Amino acid sequence: MRRALLAALLVSATPALASDEASWEAFRAEVRKGCEKAVAGTLEKPAIAVDPHGSESYGIAIAKGKSKYSKDTLAVVCVFDKRTKKLETSGEFAQ
Repeated sequence: MRRALLAALLVSATPALASDEASWEAFRAEVRKGCEKAVAGTLEKPAIAVDPHGSESYGIAIAKGKSKYSKDTLAVVCVFDKRTKKLETSGEFAQ
């Protein structure tokens, strides 16, 4: 009886533990938009790769593009706090 009850509870709780794909798409769009805005003054036409799910606490993206101030190609890491919705960037990495 206990096993059947435990199995039923686990099965019914599974959908609540996982986010649906639409939620992940919205999350990735939010990280991408924040990263684009954050690097707009530094990179021309940045290509942004977003980690599909990020870590437990953070969304992570890498922006690459030509520097607006030199001929160098640069990369910048964007870190998005899932709780506060604030985004911070790293320094510039020369490529």
